[in-house]
Amino acid sequence: MRISLKWKFTGFLAVLLIFAIGLLSFLILQGISSNQKQQLEHMMEQQSQVASDRIRQLYVTGTQVDAETFMRLQGPALARELGTVSGMRVILYDAKGKQTGDSLIMAEKPDVQRALRFALQNKIAYEEHGEILEYLSPVPSEQGQLGVIHFQTSVSSQHAFYRSMQNLFVIAGAVVLGISFIFGWIYMNRQATAIDRLKKATDYIRKGDYLEQPSLQRNDELGELSSGIFDMNVAIQANVNSLQEEQAKLLLTLEKLRQLEKQQKDFIHNISHEFKTPLTSIRAYADLLHMYPDDPALIQDAYASITKEAGRLYDLVERVLHLAASEKYEFDHHPEEVELQELLQDISSRMKGKAEQFEISLHTELRPSRIIGDRNNLTHIFINLLDNAIKYNVAGGAVTMMNKVVNDHVEIHFRDTGVGIPEDRRELIFEPFYTVNHDRARKSGGSGLGLALVKQLTKQNHGEISVETPLEGPGTEFVVTFPLANEKCL
Repeated sequence: MRISLKWKFTGFLAVLLIFAIGLLSFLILQGISSNQKQQLEHMMEQQSQVASDRIRQLYVTGTQVDAETFMRLQGPALARELGTVSGMRVILYDAKGKQTGDSLIMAEKPDVQRALRFALQNKIAYEEHGEILEYLSPVPSEQGQLGVIHFQTSVSSQHAFYRSMQNLFVIAGAVVLGISFIFGWIYMNRQATAIDRLKKATDYIRKGDYLEQPSLQRNDELGELSSGIFDMNVAIQANVNSLQEEQAKLLLTLEKLRQLEKQQKDFIHNISHEFKTPLTSIRAYADLLHMYPDDPALIQDAYASITKEAGRLYDLVERVLHLAASEKYEFDHHPEEVELQELLQDISSRMKGKAEQFEISLHTELRPSRIIGDRNNLTHIFINLLDNAIKYNVAGGAVTMMNKVVNDHVEIHFRDTGVGIPEDRRELIFEPFYTVNHDRARKSGGSGLGLALVKQLTKQNHGEISVETPLEGPGTEFVVTFPLANEKCL
């Protein structure tokens, strides 16, 4: 939800004032409370000192008895005497915690067992029960602790004063908050309104309209900003008018040039590789026939493969002539249902001669699977990847071509045992004209367009291609993924 700047300013001002007044009130009230506590502790400490001195004096000057007997015999009288002198209720305990005297015998006995345990350990302890303070102090002597003196007094006056101060701060804080908020809101609202006017001016320009005069007339930074926006508005209007006139003249011509340039590049790239793929197979069998001219099986295989590739070349020439006649620089896409196992087995047979020429063993692990795609495009993709796996392998190496169904997709893997591709270059190999090793590419006849065209054709057939490192051993593994035939990919 969008919150306007005006409400943000208002909310910030309210929070700031409440925080400042609340923090100030809290600190002052904390100071008052702390001061009251210190004064009360000081007063009770003086009363305890006076009472302890009186008890010790009577214990030393009186009949020599043990402390417990002394407190039992003198406790009632001492409690009444100290209560009269202090003006507070006084209760005396011996060193074992037994009550020996109370200045108000008829009054209710307070529950101070927890504080009494501390006082019997020669520590001062006190508790507040509502408006009543229970203060217990040890009575020390040279022979040990004589007992504990317990003062009970009212702190209602201190509490009343603290509450009155609280009420005063609440009332004063509310008044100050209200007055400060009103004046602050008026000021903040003026600034927010000015900023909002500047925002509306920029929105007006953004929509293609233009200002006739500055939005604000002020002698401060906002006024300077308003003048700057207006000057910018005038300059933009002039530049846009000029650009629109030029754009109207060049737009159509530029668009046509871009389309022609792209079509020409795509055509050259595609047609080059369309011719190169069948020629690769024909050349491989020609080399094998030169090496083994008396092998009947090879002659038969070569005859069938060369005839098939020559047919592909003838069809390709026919398509090129047709494209040239119609000035159409793109290949038609004819999707159909393709049996991958059959297609890949056929491609493996066609590339077997080249694999033998490079001393590469070719392995296949093919399973039945059907996809929807252009058969010619798929043939080009698989031959190109298999051709690369053979060319960029090492002598005595191996190439594995396999497919497997994963969920509703089929993956086709081309794995070789060559030197591999560095990880930082795996994305670059799909760029046009990029080669990992320029010297090796020149020797093998590579131009750096094969994988770029493979990626483009794969995408046209609703597939994806990636390059990975084999789980075992060196080399490179290309993975092409297509939806199965039951998927909507046409």
